[in-house]
Amino acid sequence: MASANIAFDTIPSSIRKPGKYIEFNTKLAVRTLPGNLQRTLVVGQRIASGAIPANTVVDIFDDIQAAIYFGYGSIAHLMCKASLKANRYLSLQAIALDDAGAGIAATKTVTITGPATSQGVITVNVGNQSVPIAVAVGDTATEMAAALATQFGLQNDLPMTAAAVAGVLTLTAKCKGTLGSATKVSATALAGSVPISGVTVAVADGVAGATDPTIATALATVFSGGHNIIISAWNDQTNLTALRTHLDSVSGALEERGAIGVYGHVGTLSAGTTLAGLINSGRITYALLPNAFDNSYELAAAYGAEIAFEEDPARPLNTLPLTGILPNPMADRLGRTEQEVCLYNGTTPLEVGPGDRVQIVRAVTTYTLDPQAIPDISLLDLTTIRTLDYVRKAIRERISLNFPREKKTARTKGKVRSAIIDVLYKLEELEIVENVTDNLSGIIVEDDLQDPNRLDAKIPCDVVNGLHVFAGRIDLLL
Repeated sequence: MASANIAFDTIPSSIRKPGKYIEFNTKLAVRTLPGNLQRTLVVGQRIASGAIPANTVVDIFDDIQAAIYFGYGSIAHLMCKASLKANRYLSLQAIALDDAGAGIAATKTVTITGPATSQGVITVNVGNQSVPIAVAVGDTATEMAAALATQFGLQNDLPMTAAAVAGVLTLTAKCKGTLGSATKVSATALAGSVPISGVTVAVADGVAGATDPTIATALATVFSGGHNIIISAWNDQTNLTALRTHLDSVSGALEERGAIGVYGHVGTLSAGTTLAGLINSGRITYALLPNAFDNSYELAAAYGAEIAFEEDPARPLNTLPLTGILPNPMADRLGRTEQEVCLYNGTTPLEVGPGDRVQIVRAVTTYTLDPQAIPDISLLDLTTIRTLDYVRKAIRERISLNFPREKKTARTKGKVRSAIIDVLYKLEELEIVENVTDNLSGIIVEDDLQDPNRLDAKIPCDVVNGLHVFAGRIDLLL
């Protein structure tokens, strides 16, 4: 039997003093697959009252902490709140940006008429939050508007502040930029189920929010952060292109920190699919819920948190609920045909399931075309890129642990190939990859033709696909 040529790390071969010397070798101790905790990063917007400066990464454990760090009702605070509501045990960090120097805060107005000739309740709905006040007989428009402004001041989590002048309530977004204009505001004045006598409320758009901060600065700060999921507050082409560039950089073969990006859209199907086509990234996914009560950044936060909940990269996310997200109006819900359009155009559709829960139909990426503009389904499902990232992580960590100081010999090449095969079989046991035995001949470890100190490997990876469609035929027999 050939000698194994045992190599020692700490016992030199030149020892002459008699003794029994034994070292510990831990390089072969790990024979299991690595964990797959999904470290998640929220990128949002802060306000001046926040205790943490812009472009500072912090751990987040609850929404009160986020409120203190970024300011109550700021975009970053509300994103953290939505993330933790959807996934209480999320491994969450956040980084916030200041308003853009040329930023303009969006405003909306609520105009009230009076006096009231019956009692009831006026409710102003801001996004997914409600601001109610009691109305007594004889209350004037000025009094009702003032009472609403006072109530706004008591509800710190609201994304807008309020000021009242002569029966007109003016709402101003706490964060400057376009996202404030998208905040859904409505109002009712009801005595039970009927209108309050003598009172009307009318909501109108005021100043349009403009000029968002750019995400690129924050992404540069977290380049080496090792986040698996990055949730963007913004869903414009400029910021999403910057996110795509960042994800491609950190996930490439030289950095090997596989990550995906997440955003939300609450506008129309047409606008959503058009934007997805402009991004066309296998590492970016977004959720569509038309005319949602929640803001797009809260939808993104909940969707990203739900993705992080599923640590098995190959398991589909179909039917998982986005806890905390309100159902959109019935008239705006996506029908079956519209959902098919979504799935063919890089869009993850959401639907309202049993119990009025908003849930994922099928999680897909925005990638639909290859560089030649030919339709390409290779990265259609989000599970595919997540699986590839995990397979790479498992192989890389096994090779790093087993061969930290190895000589490059024929024996080493055999051991490296065996380690790769062992990892693949373990992945197959977990139903993350399949058909390993059929692909064994394709696993090649060879000397590099240019670098004498390098080994090259080719590793076939047949990822496990999700069961998304079942088709059957029932034959009638009489």
